[in-house]
Amino acid sequence: MADGGASQLVGKSGGIVIPDDWPGYPLQLFSYPEHYSPEDLECVYIPHGIIMDRIERLACTIMDDLGDHDIVLLCVLKGGYQFCSDLVEFIKALNRTSEKSLPMRVAFIRLHSYLNDQSTEDLQIVGAEDLSTLRGKNILIVEGIVDTGKTMKALMKHIEVFQPKMVKVTGLLVKRIPSGMETLPDYVGFEIPNRFVVGYALDYNEYFRDLSHICVISDTGKKKYKI
Repeated sequence: MADGGASQLVGKSGGIVIPDDWPGYPLQLFSYPEHYSPEDLECVYIPHGIIMDRIERLACTIMDDLGDHDIVLLCVLKGGYQFCSDLVEFIKALNRTSEKSLPMRVAFIRLHSYLNDQSTEDLQIVGAEDLSTLRGKNILIVEGIVDTGKTMKALMKHIEVFQPKMVKVTGLLVKRIPSGMETLPDYVGFEIPNRFVVGYALDYNEYFRDLSHICVISDTGKKKYKI
């Protein structure tokens, strides 16, 4: 019984499973920016403290797997910048205390494929011309959220041109959707239902990046900030 319960907490991605019927936490239990109305958000889906604890564990796993390699963290902007920043800080702390060491450099690339809450076929990759510096390197792609997998697939195709030595992927969030990635990221924070979430640098038309928690945007919020 105990083993069965534990298995339900960890998905096939290796991430912590947020079940489909998870209602989240009431907004009034947490602090969030005053410029957002309570009607803009449905709930706090993953509190900031839980996010940080999970990233710390991911950093330990990455250190165990890749320690003593020289890696380049390729941060996918804009949604991955906070995840990447916190992940780097945890790895830096491990470099000071663990038996292994993980030399790191950080590079950035920007992918854009969303209009309002819908993924579009118009994928924009900014910074691809700079990927020549990744030739022959060990790369860890750092992405805030992976849903359809189209943007990640396109990025991987671009990177392959430069013949990296190794490519791994970490995603803070992976959505459970039928058309999701065939190959899951190597390191996953949370496996979540197909709900549109914002906060912790994830946005809706550039709003809500300044939320510390990961929240579910409401229909009212979508209409208010629609372009």
